[in-house]
Amino acid sequence: MASATFRSFTGRNFRLFFLGALVSNVGTWMGRTAQAWLVLVELTEHSAPALGLVTALQFLPMVLLAPWAGLIADRFAKRRILTLTQGSMALIQLVTGLLIITGTATLALVYLLTFLLGAASAIDAPARQAFVSEVVGPDLLSNAIGLNSANFNAARLVGPGLAGLLIAVIGTGGVFLLSAVTFAAIITSLWAMNPALIDAAPKVRGRGRLREGLTYVAHRPDILLIFAIVFLLGTFGMNFQMTTALMATTVYERGPKDYGILGSVMAVGSLAAALLAARRSRPRLRTILLALAAFALANTAAALAPSYELFAVLLVPVGLAALTVLPTANSIVQLAVEPEMRGRVMSLYMAIFMGGTPVGAPLLGWVGERYGARWTLLAGSLAAVLALVIALVHLVGFGGVRVRYRRGVTPRFAVTRVGATPHPEVTP
Repeated sequence: MASATFRSFTGRNFRLFFLGALVSNVGTWMGRTAQAWLVLVELTEHSAPALGLVTALQFLPMVLLAPWAGLIADRFAKRRILTLTQGSMALIQLVTGLLIITGTATLALVYLLTFLLGAASAIDAPARQAFVSEVVGPDLLSNAIGLNSANFNAARLVGPGLAGLLIAVIGTGGVFLLSAVTFAAIITSLWAMNPALIDAAPKVRGRGRLREGLTYVAHRPDILLIFAIVFLLGTFGMNFQMTTALMATTVYERGPKDYGILGSVMAVGSLAAALLAARRSRPRLRTILLALAAFALANTAAALAPSYELFAVLLVPVGLAALTVLPTANSIVQLAVEPEMRGRVMSLYMAIFMGGTPVGAPLLGWVGERYGARWTLLAGSLAAVLALVIALVHLVGFGGVRVRYRRGVTPRFAVTRVGATPHPEVTP
């Protein structure tokens, strides 16, 4: 099992990238947890709209800068791009921490710094996604994406809980300073790599490249379907930074330690899902559809949980289902596009996935304020059901797929291909 799951570790460059990213991701989750606590408890009186707005500002640049971020990723050396973006994010976290420690932090300044952090992240995301394919090559790409997802969720397992403890000991300002320091790890790992082993994609030149990326995606219905799924899940189902904070503080009346534990508990399921994704040799749409159904059920159960302890337990299958969808969708898209288009396509992918948050987060904040925190989770369940329905309609109408119910000793649904142009990622 180990050799199948961790086969990308045979390359030194990937090992360096993985270790540097792990330290940096722990710091990122510490910063996100501290940010939510700062806005929800220290700068406001448990204001769900304020938390929704700061979450929206963090992801709004992903929408605004997506076309240019993808073009930058396809045009310039990705190691240099990542060095600049990671350094910028470290500086922003440092400034935020100093403002908090000196008592000069205001909600308006936090909004501004959050937007700047989101801008750096918007440039970073497509470059980092496409850089993985240059480090490992197409044969190991699906495995490497799964391991990167496992990396992110292993950090999520540690970061929120550690942040919750540290907020009580050194305060939110100290947590932001520690978060800033962790970015040095990934910058160091990038420049410790052997550049001769990085298979750089062709660099695009000339005018019209932004339009070329949009046109390319517009003529790929298989990619558009994945975009629709990740948009609905990302916009309404993946706002856990906000929804778990609201559940912990307003429904269960818990403090920062218990709030941080929720993020770590969810990461148990997310980490398991990422490792399973790394083990799969080929991503399939069928996996996404089953995971969407599981997410809707588990997330609904979590929303209705009567106690903090049961809510925490139910976050494990929620994380397992959500992080089965996302690495699989990521792998399908990256393997379906040409290397010279990958940066632009992945920037659109990240914009669709994370860019819906500026719409979803304030809306969910309003829902939480008006109807209660539980409805912020139930909205995510409804979004998952809608994504599943859209996918099934697309497959039946355009993908050459038929779904039939077969009676017998063991009744079951059968998925078969018909017609001349079946969907490329569906296996009966």
